[in-house]
Amino acid sequence: MKVTFFGVQPYDKLSFNTMNESFGFDIEYHSSQLNAKTVSLAQGSDAICIFVNDVADEETIKRLNDAGVKLIALRCAGFNNVDLNAAKKYDIPVVRVPAYSPHAVAEHAVALMLALNRKIHRAYWRTRDGDFSLHGLLGFDMFGKTAGIIGTGKIAKVLIHILRGFGMNVLANDLHPDEQFAANEGIRYTTLDEIYSQADIISLHCPLTDQTRHMIDQEAIDKMKDCVMIINTGRGQLIHTEALIYGLKKKKIGAAGLDVYEEEAHYFYKDTSDKIISDDVLARLLSFNNVILTSHQGFFTREALENIARTTLQNIKDYENHLPLTNEVK
Repeated sequence: MKVTFFGVQPYDKLSFNTMNESFGFDIEYHSSQLNAKTVSLAQGSDAICIFVNDVADEETIKRLNDAGVKLIALRCAGFNNVDLNAAKKYDIPVVRVPAYSPHAVAEHAVALMLALNRKIHRAYWRTRDGDFSLHGLLGFDMFGKTAGIIGTGKIAKVLIHILRGFGMNVLANDLHPDEQFAANEGIRYTTLDEIYSQADIISLHCPLTDQTRHMIDQEAIDKMKDCVMIINTGRGQLIHTEALIYGLKKKKIGAAGLDVYEEEAHYFYKDTSDKIISDDVLARLLSFNNVILTSHQGFFTREALENIARTTLQNIKDYENHLPLTNEVK
């Protein structure tokens, strides 16, 4: 069975080639991202494998169908970049990796919180220049503070457990509250408005849908506590970036830790250090010393890469063997 990979980085090749020794697929790798213009690279393939910034819209899926592709395998949990109605129309199943390492992303969220709170990024550059002063580096005890967690899937539950270990109070919001988990962890489910008004740190862990797109907008930010910290390791479009900049300029938002960005596909996973950033919104965001932006690397641990490769290839093997697709996205 031939599988064409899109948006491939060197670490993808390493992890998938190692895991494929147990599966034996004919794999072809491409650094190009999937879209309607690059879909021809999949000609003759039985399946394709894509990541978060590949685009599988209706036109692309139609062309995949014309090329003979029978399966779309996501090597990630999110699937907002795939037109599921089009996939159903052309009878192309879509499978994903629902959980690769919730610890990886949760721990990255905590790393962003700690770095922003204690100004680690600023202290690092200062001491390298021989500046050992402390002005501007004042943080706060996380013990006793309130964290607001929006979305309580696997990643969020690991994060909540870590934050409870710090002695933080946790308010949570989810369309489907897990009351048993809440009782075990000593947290409380509540409304978004209460989270906005009470939380010292807000962390986003919900999927990107029509209902959650730009959920953090100017109206939501105006409801938040002064100097709130916002963390987003989910999807960039959960936050309206210009509204975030508004909040930072007004000092309503005290710090922002972002592992994702609305228009990240144009920059993330690429070295653009020798170029001028033409995205004015991104450039403005990077100008704030109380913002840390990482390049969607929350998943990037050895354990997670191994789990992603194993689950992705097993999904494809299940399709090849006409077995139930446990991780199919309907």
